[in-house]
Amino acid sequence: MEKSRCGYTVFFCIFAVQALIASLFFNTMHYHVLSLHPVSHFLNIEVTIPVTDEEELTVCLPSWRPGRYETGNFAKNIRAWMVRDDKGNMVAFRKTSKDKWILKVKGLSQVILQYEYYAAQADAGACWVDEDTMYFNPVHCLVFIPERIHEASTLEVTVPSGFQVATSLKMIKVHTYRAESYHELADSPVLCGSTMKMESYSSGDTKFYVWLNGECSPDWSRILHDFKKFSDEQVRTMGLLPVKEYHFLCLILPYKFYHGVEHLSSTVLALGPGTELMKEDLYTEFTGVASHELFHVWNVKTIRPAEMLPYDYTRENYSRLGYVYEGITTYYGDLFLARSGVYSVEQYLHEISTRIQKHFSGFGRFNLSVADASFDTWLDGYTPGIPDRKTSIYDEGCLVALMTDLMIRSKTANRKSLDDVMQILLRDFGSRGIGYTDTDYMSVVENVMGAEVTDFFLDHVYGTEEYEQLLQDLLSVAGCELIKRPTSRPERRYFGFRTSGGNGSPWKVSSVAPGSVAFRAGLGREDELIALNEIRIDDNLPELIQYFEKQKVVLTVLTPMKKLKDILLVRGEEEFYPEYSVSVAPDATSSQQEFFKAWLKQEYDTVREKVQ
Repeated sequence: MEKSRCGYTVFFCIFAVQALIASLFFNTMHYHVLSLHPVSHFLNIEVTIPVTDEEELTVCLPSWRPGRYETGNFAKNIRAWMVRDDKGNMVAFRKTSKDKWILKVKGLSQVILQYEYYAAQADAGACWVDEDTMYFNPVHCLVFIPERIHEASTLEVTVPSGFQVATSLKMIKVHTYRAESYHELADSPVLCGSTMKMESYSSGDTKFYVWLNGECSPDWSRILHDFKKFSDEQVRTMGLLPVKEYHFLCLILPYKFYHGVEHLSSTVLALGPGTELMKEDLYTEFTGVASHELFHVWNVKTIRPAEMLPYDYTRENYSRLGYVYEGITTYYGDLFLARSGVYSVEQYLHEISTRIQKHFSGFGRFNLSVADASFDTWLDGYTPGIPDRKTSIYDEGCLVALMTDLMIRSKTANRKSLDDVMQILLRDFGSRGIGYTDTDYMSVVENVMGAEVTDFFLDHVYGTEEYEQLLQDLLSVAGCELIKRPTSRPERRYFGFRTSGGNGSPWKVSSVAPGSVAFRAGLGREDELIALNEIRIDDNLPELIQYFEKQKVVLTVLTPMKKLKDILLVRGEEEFYPEYSVSVAPDATSSQQEFFKAWLKQEYDTVREKVQ
């Protein structure tokens, strides 16, 4: 809702009185967040800044947020920027970059900065406000002063009656919190809502809080039982958490959604639809993302690449170690669930199979290494980007971690594992506040394994060499087998293209395998499939392809440039897009079974009986 000049004056007067009280009481930077008109999705933010003898103050908004290694451009969501002194007089300022302002403060004791922030992105890493919820990540919307980044500050949150406020920040009075530095403030999201539910449990020396905001009917006994199990397993492996409290802040949405973001002492999980929270598919995602984000407390919040210690919020923090801070976390997130019994081994192997399938279905693996893909998240974020350019630091990094773990176990007869690598990184780097480098990580792996790993890293971390045989051999040592089958989809298998659409939507080509029949014939991404052998394509594409798969196929397509053309596809001997899965081997030796048990903490015979 647009405000009149009169409305802004009233708005300022209310805040000015509060700011004066806050400055006298706290004598530090003080932030106040509320929403005067939540249906508009705007947060109203006021920042009281004490001034000493400065002539100018540089105020910045972060250009990215920890947990997502891409530029964020949060300043585009700001409007109605005003700066006044404590008497209500306007203070001069100038904007010097997209997210930096210089305030003229000579002779002033404090300035009061006011602005509105558009909070209309309901995911785990942004901000959202409406009549029922006020959720914000301070790193998105709260400014900082670079030279004061290590100073303490206070945060006041005003919410409607009946709302609860959940955050990992220390509360110093009702709805007012203290952060020991801007780093802590930026990494401490706040979730407020009228439908909040909360339960807690303990693991080690840490008390955990599970907050659910949104329409859902949680089975608290199951949630707390399973969350405690994977928390206990993580604490057993890594030692006590470096925090005394940990908060799972869950934004429960009414539609299908899945997202999580790690923070210093909390995580935000966005899931939906809430009515299906306890159904197996969504609940599996719930526990999976919760375990993943919890492990980040050690891996990236404590054990941190040298390039990110400390975080520099004003620019890109380039690192090639995404295969460690995201890949290893992805690997362990699921592994801890299997070790603790929250996941069955079948569920765990299904997750690994999914990662493997993504690897072999993505041709970016031939063009950009996982280390370089980590560096380039700052270039094109987390989107696929142009066709076949890069790979995922999550999926590819997970498989690199799996192979590293199995190699260490194999070389040391299961006396050592990737657990030891992470424990050493925690002891020698994370706990001492030292960032690790690429060389440090490789050196730790090499020392734990007792063997050289240079070739493995050059080929599969910093290079793009194929590793299907290596992966198969390592899984075999663990009593598992990598199964490769032809896909049942004939357009993928025989012609080498994938589609999206159906159910009333046009069928379009979503990808084309390089060198395939479709590739050579000139079929392109985003081509819309109109007819096959002169028969119109509606929802019948799979049936038509199946019927004509052994004959010549003529596809009539509409290109993105709105040009109709016919494409002849002639099936050859080569096949494309095979399907991969991992299963327990039916005839594993006693040594393979012992390896399997040491790795997953599950009895091999019991698992084999279930699978068979």
